[in-house]
Amino acid sequence: MTRIDAKFAALKAEGKRAFVAYIMAGDPDLDTSLEVMKGLPGAGVDVIELGLPFTDPMADGPTIQLAGQRALDGGQTLQKTLDMVAAFRETDATTPIVMMGYYNPIYNRGVDRFLTDAKTAGVDGLIVVDLPPEEDSELCLPAREAGLNFIRLATPTTDDKRLPKVLQNTSGFVYYVSVTGITGSQAAQAAEVGPEVARIKRATDLPVIVGFGINTPEAAQTIASVADGCVVGSAIVKEIGAGKPVAEVLAKVAALASGAHAA
Repeated sequence: MTRIDAKFAALKAEGKRAFVAYIMAGDPDLDTSLEVMKGLPGAGVDVIELGLPFTDPMADGPTIQLAGQRALDGGQTLQKTLDMVAAFRETDATTPIVMMGYYNPIYNRGVDRFLTDAKTAGVDGLIVVDLPPEEDSELCLPAREAGLNFIRLATPTTDDKRLPKVLQNTSGFVYYVSVTGITGSQAAQAAEVGPEVARIKRATDLPVIVGFGINTPEAAQTIASVADGCVVGSAIVKEIGAGKPVAEVLAKVAALASGAHAA
């Protein structure tokens, strides 16, 4: 059982929805992003999604793209991101960490070396946006072998024919993308999301967490109420990008988390 599995089992036992927060590693600089990361559990975050900055993101809207660019301009690397996780683990051994990004930096490092280093640092799961199920032997299966969850995205265009393929080697949770498009582009609608979550849950026992298009405590509550929880990224990253003090960023996170937990 990974930390992710343990967290969702505990939440289920308490009858609570999960709140997942995304930040970009190294944005606006390594020290600030680590300070934010360390403050997330205290702000009510159940699972941390840590973005791995990459030059050519395909699923990210302008807010997250700019965060990745700021991080890269500041010298953030895959190694520094792993070091960030290790530093976080010095004071927090329980909060699950999912690394989210693209395959190129992992491929460049070498899959075996990356998985060993990620596991050692304290990463619990991976979301690699540009590796479809047809490429499971590339990273998904080795990751599971190494004891890491491999979390897959399902979208409004994932039909009943495609869904079993998407789910076949997924573990930890399923990330349902609530909108057709990029992050931060439009608002998630519970009336549309609810039936899709129900459809996915008929095909898997895994928790289904909804992301994209959630930027207020009210939206977090509404969307979490029709799923097992929600993810907020752009709304948090926007605060960091605006240069808000860490305490203000964490206050924003706490408000969003309260919304999700009220579902």
